[in-house]
Amino acid sequence: MKAVVHIRDSTVQLVEINLCKLCLQRALRCKDSDSDSIYCLANIYLAVLSYTTEQYQMAIDHCTLVMRSQDHPQCSSHVVQGELFLKIDDNIDSVLGLAVFYQYVLSAALNQQQQRQYVSVFTTELFVYYLHIKLLSVTKCPVITGTSSSELFLRYVKCIYEMHQLFIGDLLVFILLSYSLDCIHLEIEKDGRFFTTGNESNTSELVELLQKFAVEKFTSSRLLETDQFGSLAIIVTTDYEALYAYKHGDYQRCLQLSTENVHTLLNAIRMACVVVHEVFIQLLDDDIVSLTALRLIVNPNCGQYTVYRKIMQVTLSLYLMTQCQLKLRHSVTSLAETLHYIKLAQRRTPVNNTLDQLILRLACCKIVTELTRY
Repeated sequence: MKAVVHIRDSTVQLVEINLCKLCLQRALRCKDSDSDSIYCLANIYLAVLSYTTEQYQMAIDHCTLVMRSQDHPQCSSHVVQGELFLKIDDNIDSVLGLAVFYQYVLSAALNQQQQRQYVSVFTTELFVYYLHIKLLSVTKCPVITGTSSSELFLRYVKCIYEMHQLFIGDLLVFILLSYSLDCIHLEIEKDGRFFTTGNESNTSELVELLQKFAVEKFTSSRLLETDQFGSLAIIVTTDYEALYAYKHGDYQRCLQLSTENVHTLLNAIRMACVVVHEVFIQLLDDDIVSLTALRLIVNPNCGQYTVYRKIMQVTLSLYLMTQCQLKLRHSVTSLAETLHYIKLAQRRTPVNNTLDQLILRLACCKIVTELTRY
């Protein structure tokens, strides 16, 4: 949680948030006394992270698990640390700000340093009620749990009265929530009841974020290459971005970038290459992956040398350009022009650039096959 809260880059933060979720979920699956003691706390932090990423139903699920487990005496010693929260809502921000001021009064005016550690924390049992009620105000789907915001608030009040010790944060969030409860209640009653869903971790979202992060880093490396070697070769900086757009079905964007790259690279004497390694191959389509595998079957040793795993930027751009035009059903004229570009690239590509030649030939065959249909 500390790692997540201090990151400002949006993509990196989303990656960190999802990694944090996976770590917390793994901790919950452990079967030992340590995992039992942090059960409620881990679920609350998972609820906070889900709230931050607008996965409101998932956040409600984690809150429900905590509220069903409040008979865990081993969880009662833990507190929720407000300084570990990302942006949740204005109430929490106000409470944390007031807590800092309260801390200053205690330490500077009253000289009570021993209170410092208690001002930015919340009681686990109480905070889950606050978070659950806030979640009900933003969730727009029906519920099967049978718990309305008013019922939940009454349980919240009862828990407040039964607590032997309250933190300043507990009192402040309760007061702020009490002022806004009428508005929350109206929104909830209008939308009816709520349902809970499964608690499975979505690793596909994490993979997607990691791929996006990798593409951003690849693009940054292209910019560095341009600064350092731009006088020696023609280097385009959007080849990875075009490939990412193609991978996610944004064919118009991919076509625009690839066409610009082809016009820049077609007559270049020297240009940059793309290395087809195990990580990068996730962004390639099945045809190029098959060509790469075929080369390894014919010559297993070629995978050991980087020179045999490179694709020139113009080759990749022409292939993406071809695929996008076919998927977008471009005219015969556009396809014929692209075929002309491919033949030019074939003549200028060294014969020993096997992977380039195979990809260009594949693109050529795709266009010719399409043209014969007219």
